[in-house]
Amino acid sequence: GAHLTGDIGGLAPNSTHGLHVHETGDCSAADATSAGPHFNPAGRAHGGPDSHAHHAGDLPNIVAGADGVAHVDLHLNGLTLGGPAAGNILNRALVVHAQPDDYSSQPAGNAGARIACGVVRAAP
Repeated sequence: GAHLTGDIGGLAPNSTHGLHVHETGDCSAADATSAGPHFNPAGRAHGGPDSHAHHAGDLPNIVAGADGVAHVDLHLNGLTLGGPAAGNILNRALVVHAQPDDYSSQPAGNAGARIACGVVRAAP
């Protein structure tokens, strides 16, 4: 799998947010709707990242500290950065949602508005 590390700033202090890989690597819309739905190559129902049935793009919630920064350090089982695998997330969007993912509501975990969006790229 892939390993995702980094810091996401500008969040409300001590807040929890849904984090998902979305289908399309396009963050051009102000509300990030251009990123499309959750990345889901196997056509599964939404669920927690540790449950058997979930979208490939369903990641653990992130938690911002008192400084509004979430430190992300995730191992993404079944996802890759490149190659022909169905779980390739290169050039797809990574989206932060306003609320935590409840890991059960369909189709997207009731995580609320999309508040940040970035595209997964290979380092030069």
